Amino acid sequence: MATANRNLSHYDKDGLPKADHLKIGLVVSEWNTEITEGLFTGAQSALIDCGVKEMNILRWDVPGSFELTFGCKKMIQEAKPDAIIAIGSVIRGETQHFDFVCSATAQGIKDLNLHFTTPVIFCVLTDNNLQQAKDRSGGRHGNKGAEAAIAAIKMAVLGS
Repeated sequence: MATANRNLSHYDKDGLPKADHLKIGLVVSEWNTEITEGLFTGAQSALIDCGVKEMNILRWDVPGSFELTFGCKKMIQEAKPDAIIAIGSVIRGETQHFDFVCSATAQGIKDLNLHFTTPVIFCVLTDNNLQQAKDRSGGRHGNKGAEAAIAAIKMAVLGS
Protein backbone atom coordinates (compact mmCIF):
# COMPACT_ATOMS: atom_id res chain seq x y z
CA MET A 1 0.00 0.00 0.00
CA ALA A 2 1.41 3.38 -1.03
CA THR A 3 0.39 5.11 2.22
CA ALA A 4 1.63 2.44 4.60
CA ASN A 5 3.18 4.01 7.70
CA ARG A 6 2.99 7.52 6.22
CA ASN A 7 1.18 10.61 7.45
CA LEU A 8 0.25 12.58 4.35
CA SER A 9 -1.46 15.52 6.08
CA HIS A 10 1.50 17.79 6.77
CA TYR A 11 1.41 21.19 5.08
CA ASP A 12 3.36 24.44 5.08
CA LYS A 13 0.84 27.16 5.82
CA ASP A 14 3.40 29.85 4.99
CA GLY A 15 3.41 28.59 1.41
CA LEU A 16 -0.36 28.87 1.05
CA PRO A 17 -2.40 31.77 -0.30
CA LYS A 18 -3.88 34.24 2.19
CA ALA A 19 -7.13 32.72 3.49
CA ASP A 20 -8.52 35.18 6.04
CA HIS A 21 -11.11 36.53 3.58
CA LEU A 22 -12.40 33.13 2.45
CA LYS A 23 -15.77 31.60 3.26
CA ILE A 24 -15.51 27.81 3.21
CA GLY A 25 -18.44 25.41 3.36
CA LEU A 26 -18.30 21.89 4.71
CA VAL A 27 -21.07 19.46 3.84
CA VAL A 28 -20.78 16.49 6.18
CA SER A 29 -22.37 13.05 5.91
CA GLU A 30 -24.02 11.77 9.06
CA TRP A 31 -23.28 8.16 8.04
CA ASN A 32 -20.16 6.67 9.69
CA THR A 33 -20.06 9.67 12.04
CA GLU A 34 -16.98 8.46 13.90
CA ILE A 35 -15.10 8.91 10.64
CA THR A 36 -16.85 11.99 9.23
CA GLU A 37 -16.52 13.90 12.51
CA GLY A 38 -12.79 13.16 12.49
CA LEU A 39 -12.55 14.45 8.92
CA PHE A 40 -14.59 17.54 9.81
CA THR A 41 -12.38 18.28 12.81
CA GLY A 42 -9.25 17.90 10.68
CA ALA A 43 -10.63 20.20 8.00
CA GLN A 44 -11.89 22.82 10.43
CA SER A 45 -8.61 22.87 12.38
CA ALA A 46 -6.53 23.21 9.22
CA LEU A 47 -8.74 26.00 7.87
CA ILE A 48 -8.47 27.96 11.12
CA ASP A 49 -4.72 27.28 11.32
CA CYS A 50 -4.35 28.71 7.81
CA GLY A 51 -6.23 31.90 8.64
CA VAL A 52 -9.87 31.21 7.73
CA LYS A 53 -12.04 32.89 10.34
CA GLU A 54 -14.18 30.45 12.33
CA MET A 55 -17.28 32.52 11.57
CA ASN A 56 -16.56 32.00 7.84
CA ILE A 57 -16.67 28.21 8.13
CA LEU A 58 -20.17 26.98 7.37
CA ARG A 59 -21.28 23.43 8.14
CA TRP A 60 -24.31 21.63 6.74
CA ASP A 61 -25.09 17.99 7.53
CA VAL A 62 -26.69 15.49 5.14
CA PRO A 63 -27.83 11.91 5.86
CA GLY A 64 -25.18 10.05 3.84
CA SER A 65 -22.45 10.33 1.22
CA PHE A 66 -24.94 9.90 -1.63
CA GLU A 67 -26.67 13.10 -0.45
CA LEU A 68 -23.45 15.16 -0.48
CA THR A 69 -23.97 16.25 -4.08
CA PHE A 70 -27.38 17.78 -3.41
CA GLY A 71 -26.18 19.37 -0.16
CA CYS A 72 -23.20 20.94 -1.93
CA LYS A 73 -25.37 22.20 -4.78
CA LYS A 74 -27.80 23.87 -2.35
CA MET A 75 -24.90 25.39 -0.41
CA ILE A 76 -23.44 26.84 -3.61
CA GLN A 77 -26.81 28.35 -4.51
CA GLU A 78 -27.82 29.63 -1.08
CA ALA A 79 -24.66 30.35 0.95
CA LYS A 80 -22.29 31.20 -1.92
CA PRO A 81 -19.02 30.05 -0.30
CA ASP A 82 -15.64 30.40 -1.99
CA ALA A 83 -15.16 26.61 -1.85
CA ILE A 84 -16.88 23.56 -0.38
CA ILE A 85 -15.48 20.40 1.13
CA ALA A 86 -17.75 17.35 0.73
CA ILE A 87 -17.02 15.04 3.67
CA GLY A 88 -18.14 11.43 3.72
CA SER A 89 -17.13 7.87 4.45
CA VAL A 90 -18.22 4.73 2.62
CA ILE A 91 -16.94 1.41 3.95
CA ARG A 92 -17.15 -1.69 1.80
CA GLY A 93 -19.79 -4.19 2.86
CA GLU A 94 -21.06 -7.47 1.49
CA THR A 95 -23.08 -6.06 -1.41
CA GLN A 96 -22.54 -3.82 -4.44
CA HIS A 97 -24.05 -0.87 -2.58
CA PHE A 98 -20.50 0.38 -1.87
CA ASP A 99 -19.69 0.58 -5.59
CA PHE A 100 -22.90 2.40 -6.47
CA VAL A 101 -22.60 4.97 -3.68
CA CYS A 102 -18.90 5.63 -4.31
CA SER A 103 -19.36 6.01 -8.06
CA ALA A 104 -22.44 8.22 -7.83
CA THR A 105 -20.88 10.44 -5.18
CA ALA A 106 -17.65 10.91 -7.12
CA GLN A 107 -19.51 11.59 -10.36
CA GLY A 108 -21.89 14.00 -8.62
CA ILE A 109 -19.08 16.04 -7.11
CA LYS A 110 -17.25 16.02 -10.45
CA ASP A 111 -20.43 17.32 -12.11
CA LEU A 112 -20.72 20.16 -9.58
CA ASN A 113 -17.18 21.22 -10.44
CA LEU A 114 -18.09 21.30 -14.13
CA HIS A 115 -21.41 23.14 -13.76
CA PHE A 116 -20.59 25.73 -11.08
CA THR A 117 -17.68 28.09 -10.51
CA THR A 118 -17.41 27.18 -6.82
CA PRO A 119 -14.83 24.42 -6.32
CA VAL A 120 -16.09 21.34 -4.48
CA ILE A 121 -13.37 19.26 -2.86
CA PHE A 122 -13.84 15.48 -2.68
CA CYS A 123 -13.17 14.37 0.90
CA VAL A 124 -15.01 11.07 0.82
CA LEU A 125 -13.13 8.10 2.18
CA THR A 126 -13.84 4.89 0.27
CA ASP A 127 -12.26 2.22 2.41
CA ASN A 128 -12.35 -1.57 2.57
CA ASN A 129 -12.77 -1.60 6.36
CA LEU A 130 -13.25 0.57 9.41
CA GLN A 131 -9.56 0.51 10.38
CA GLN A 132 -8.53 2.00 7.03
CA ALA A 133 -11.09 4.77 7.55
CA LYS A 134 -9.81 5.47 11.06
CA ASP A 135 -6.22 5.57 9.79
CA ARG A 136 -7.18 8.31 7.29
CA SER A 137 -9.46 10.38 9.51
CA GLY A 138 -6.95 11.32 12.17
CA GLY A 139 -5.00 8.10 12.57
CA ARG A 140 -1.62 6.89 11.40
CA HIS A 141 -2.01 8.21 7.85
CA GLY A 142 -3.04 11.67 9.00
CA ASN A 143 -6.34 13.32 8.26
CA LYS A 144 -7.79 13.60 4.77
CA GLY A 145 -9.98 16.42 6.12
CA ALA A 146 -6.88 18.56 6.67
CA GLU A 147 -5.66 17.72 3.16
CA ALA A 148 -9.06 18.70 1.74
CA ALA A 149 -8.91 22.01 3.62
CA ILE A 150 -5.60 22.88 1.98
CA ALA A 151 -7.04 21.96 -1.42
CA ALA A 152 -10.10 24.13 -0.71
CA ILE A 153 -7.95 27.16 0.10
CA LYS A 154 -5.87 26.71 -3.03
CA MET A 155 -8.90 26.17 -5.27
CA ALA A 156 -10.88 29.06 -3.73
CA VAL A 157 -8.05 31.44 -4.56
CA LEU A 158 -7.66 29.94 -8.02
CA GLY A 159 -11.38 30.42 -8.65
CA SER A 160 -11.47 34.06 -7.55
